[in-house]
Amino acid sequence: MDEAFDLLTLALLPDVGPGTVRQLCARVPARDVLLRPADHADLLPAGARARLASGIGRQRAEEEERRCRATGVALVGRDDADYPRHLREVYDPPPVLYVRGGLRADEGPASVAIVGSRAATPQGRALARRMACDLAAAGATVVSGLARGIDAAAHRGALDASGRTVAVLGSGLDRVYPPENAALAAAIAERGAVVSEFPLGTIPYPGHFPRRNRIIAGWSKAVVVVEAAQKSGALVTARVALEEGRDVLAVPGHPSQPASAGCNQLIRDGAPLVRDAVDVAREIGLALEVAPDSAPGDHVLRALRGDAPSSLEELRERSGLETPALLARLTELELAAKVRRLPGALFLRA
Repeated sequence: MDEAFDLLTLALLPDVGPGTVRQLCARVPARDVLLRPADHADLLPAGARARLASGIGRQRAEEEERRCRATGVALVGRDDADYPRHLREVYDPPPVLYVRGGLRADEGPASVAIVGSRAATPQGRALARRMACDLAAAGATVVSGLARGIDAAAHRGALDASGRTVAVLGSGLDRVYPPENAALAAAIAERGAVVSEFPLGTIPYPGHFPRRNRIIAGWSKAVVVVEAAQKSGALVTARVALEEGRDVLAVPGHPSQPASAGCNQLIRDGAPLVRDAVDVAREIGLALEVAPDSAPGDHVLRALRGDAPSSLEELRERSGLETPALLARLTELELAAKVRRLPGALFLRA
């Protein structure tokens, strides 16, 4: 048996969570726990000890290992060389990760989580996509949760740059959620990894997502919250990140927008305000060069002519940008008070 299999056996036992595995393996190697379960009665529930003694725990792990091989899923134990170093350092690291794609112990110059609302605005999605694209182009790994809205936009932005991105699921890898992001998950596995700590067949139960969020936070050097309501999973991720000593950054929004309330509160509480990838790179010490002529929004400002408002279609034709990238630039300029947004999707120089 190898260490990953031993950890898998423990992780699959009923009533045994990551915290229990961490405490057990802080005393002795996982194999010793499997061979002498009675020695650990203070931590192992009676049912778990009985399963180990009868060999049922090992049988279940063997079945799970076979299913993983049949579906192309790798099992990476906490002590394996390619288990992410940052994640190993969190309080309760997953004993075993289920992986499609490839892991790295160190994620290049930085790994940055970009998270936010599922019900994101078009501007928020465009900004997240642009930010992720620029960070991935600079060599950062973009981490998120594959959810609708900001998460999916961040993954797509990293893929736009042919960069590396990691999606963390709150379900088994054979139960991609939401289902409409299955094709996106497949593309992510080609350029990075789709991971979960949950066994195959696990449905996306709501209680799983806080556990997923701790992995997102633990994987990353910094967490960027793009849009978030006052009570949201993105803020849970931010809180976990702070507890684990990670940087938390937030994109500001208009006070009238509920989707901005969480971000604005983070900024009030001391989180650095960021508007684009340049700001994020500056906060985390990542080298990201932007030439003056291609600085965010410059050519969009030139496309806004005189005092007359311009429509999105007019700005698309003048700037040559596609709508998502254009909306991201316009949002950045609006946050910088260089552009005013008028009713009817019209824009004017401030």
